[in-house]
Amino acid sequence: MSARVLSVNVARPAPLSTGRRVVPSAIAKASVEGPVAVRGINLEGDEQADRRVHGGPEQAVYAYASEDTAWWAEQHGRPLGAGAFGENLTLEAVDVSGARVGERWRIGTVELRVTAPRVPCFKLEARMGVSGFQRRFLHARRPGAYLAIVRDGELRAGDAVEIAHRPAHDVTVALVVETMLLDRSRLAELEPARADMLPKLAGWYEELRAAA
Repeated sequence: MSARVLSVNVARPAPLSTGRRVVPSAIAKASVEGPVAVRGINLEGDEQADRRVHGGPEQAVYAYASEDTAWWAEQHGRPLGAGAFGENLTLEAVDVSGARVGERWRIGTVELRVTAPRVPCFKLEARMGVSGFQRRFLHARRPGAYLAIVRDGELRAGDAVEIAHRPAHDVTVALVVETMLLDRSRLAELEPARADMLPKLAGWYEELRAAA
């Protein structure tokens, strides 16, 4: 099976009920057909509701593996389709959580760079409708990857995913989650990827290293 885009998903902010309050969110994404422009900090038709914690140049696109979605569907005993985790790109035959920080992908005429793992928030739990899902998502070590747009262009469902560059280090987005949030004894393992980390993540790493 070749690495490819299974689905391209976008959304505008809409009301999302958390059970206690209603907040704006663009996590409920829908698949779109045909070519989609990718430029700046977004896919065409997509938007983030709160750019203090989502979006921006270093987190312009979120990718998740269809195989991980299938794993979650089995855990929950119910089907979960493309875009279930609020991802822009649902990828097939791509180890998204195993991607290295700084890795670059070519998809269509677009080039993307892996910058960070997804750290779950209360909106993901509300989207899934499962109490305690934030913690479950974190401990599953299947975070998916945020991506920066290196080269603008277009992509669509069915496009191949090609690795344009892979750093020499072995620091994956899954390892970042493991180290920073679950097992800080492994903090030194992140050092080889220091230059490839997005500023917010690098600052977090430096704070943890100073406190160790």
